[in-house]
Amino acid sequence: MASDDGETETEDLTDPIKEIPGFDETESRIAVLGHPIHAMSVAFPVALTFCIFGADVLYWWTGDPFWARAAMWAAGTGFLFGMLAGFSGTAELLLVSGIRVRAAAWTHFIIAVTLISLLGANWGHRLYGYESAVLPYGILLSGLCVIVVAFTGWHGGKLVFDYRLGTSKSN
Repeated sequence: MASDDGETETEDLTDPIKEIPGFDETESRIAVLGHPIHAMSVAFPVALTFCIFGADVLYWWTGDPFWARAAMWAAGTGFLFGMLAGFSGTAELLLVSGIRVRAAAWTHFIIAVTLISLLGANWGHRLYGYESAVLPYGILLSGLCVIVVAFTGWHGGKLVFDYRLGTSKSN
């Protein structure tokens, strides 16, 4: 918006939910010695999702059954760590009102649950014949998981870095 003297004025943008009770209550409640469990545990399923896809690509390229077996183990471990991250994240969502009132938190939750479901399906697909499971459906599932983990990571990062949700307040 321009003023009469040619300078631009900036409008103060406010968060429409700022008046909701509990808006400022965003400190993590599921933590060990002040370190949020959800923030600590999400790194594992994220990294393992990329490992599954990488192992699938290496199996496709080399034909070495080691990579198909590694992808199966990575899928199972990623699913199990995803469940741990999911339980702690769900507890944060439900117990901390400043997180619960934000639509972005629910978007992250829905995408993350979708990712955990896909990781479970990917693991289940590989349990009975990990070599035959890679091509074509295993690698397609792995690629889809990489795309979904990117979206959920993006939204989770926005919650932490833009809104400071799920973190401990500094003194």
